[in-house]
Amino acid sequence: MKLVATFRISMAVTVVALLYWTLASALAPEETYWPYWRGPAADGMAVGNAPLNWSDTQNIRWQTDIPGLGNSSPVVWGDQVFLTTAIRTGAPAAAAPEAGARGRAPSGPQAEHNFDVLCLDRKTGRLLWQRTAKTAVPHEGAHQTYGSFASNSPVTDGRHVYAFFGSRGMYCYDMKGNLVWQKDFGVQMRMRSAFGEGRGPVLSGDRLILVFDHEGDSFMVVLDNTTGKEIWRAARDEISSWAAPLVVEAGGRKQVVVSATRRVRSYDLETGTLIWECSGLGSNVIPHPVRQDDLIFIMSGHQNPKLMAIRLGREGDLTDTDAVVWSKVNGNSYTPSPVIFDNKLYVLTDSGMISCYNARTGEAYYQQARLPKANSFKSSPVGANGRLYLASENEDVYVLRMGERYEVLATNTLTDQVFIATPAITGGEIFLRSKTRLYCVREP
Repeated sequence: MKLVATFRISMAVTVVALLYWTLASALAPEETYWPYWRGPAADGMAVGNAPLNWSDTQNIRWQTDIPGLGNSSPVVWGDQVFLTTAIRTGAPAAAAPEAGARGRAPSGPQAEHNFDVLCLDRKTGRLLWQRTAKTAVPHEGAHQTYGSFASNSPVTDGRHVYAFFGSRGMYCYDMKGNLVWQKDFGVQMRMRSAFGEGRGPVLSGDRLILVFDHEGDSFMVVLDNTTGKEIWRAARDEISSWAAPLVVEAGGRKQVVVSATRRVRSYDLETGTLIWECSGLGSNVIPHPVRQDDLIFIMSGHQNPKLMAIRLGREGDLTDTDAVVWSKVNGNSYTPSPVIFDNKLYVLTDSGMISCYNARTGEAYYQQARLPKANSFKSSPVGANGRLYLASENEDVYVLRMGERYEVLATNTLTDQVFIATPAITGGEIFLRSKTRLYCVREP
């Protein structure tokens, strides 16, 4: 009897322990991890708190110089921070090309680069490992001001980190930096005005989703994330766009929604079958879609800009139907992606004007409010604990109160830093990648 009782107690302890670790593992990614450039829920929001104030001499936990140039955003899992960069290793094959007009890429030959994946220690900023995925000469340039050859942000699931270098291929590493698999798609993307590539991979369960929209034969491909094996591929009648896909569940199946110039399209994640589509966005589509309940929000801000709220659950061509619940053509973002939280949609323009809409009705709580300085933005806003963080090209990071009233809580300046990459927020810390370094900010 004593042996049975001991066994029962042991089993009870084991069950409690298993429940604890199951709960802990379920909560950890939401509370302390930032596995994707748009956050754990792909909506720009973190769970938990984030710093309010910092400066060159205040609340900087660490700062680390990053070699090369990359505008990809950092992702965080546990005590590891991952990011990508492209490091120039040689001179162009001929004389250095002149810059194109209005920020267009140079048309001449490019220099050889190492396309690298970096892993840093979250506590100290120390480099843990650095791997060169490929050494290559890019076949075309990137935007003179905002482009880089490593603008595709990585993604991680805690077992692997997935780094996508577009025309240079897809690379999967384990958390210790060992290459698990790689895949070359045999394509050299030709982007509009040679503005450069930059659409990152999207991970959903065991599916890795990549989109190749360019001025050639565009397509989307879905891979098995453990092996790199191609599961399906869909041809796309599209030109250059940069918006990462969003995976949503509606009608009992997972859908992959891709914003683009000619059509927004939604595909069945398992089969690649087209579910619905809708026209109306303008050219050069960049902002990432976001979702609230049965509505998905898609946006463009270049020529013929438009913001649309589309109701999920329909099939076929939704253009000019009541599935488009509301739309707007003014105050849209060209580059930064929106944030959605508590039935409020926040939209930041590249020129530094912020709007907040009722997500269900499109009613503006405030619209095109001007920030304190004439800053420009390419980085997307992120939110945490009722605060919205806006990292500018002009060394300032603004903190706004989230809600129906426009209010600036803080302006934090890191001298001479240019922020193109979107910040990551996790575990009470904010990770800011500038053109030259990575900062970890934490309040005591």
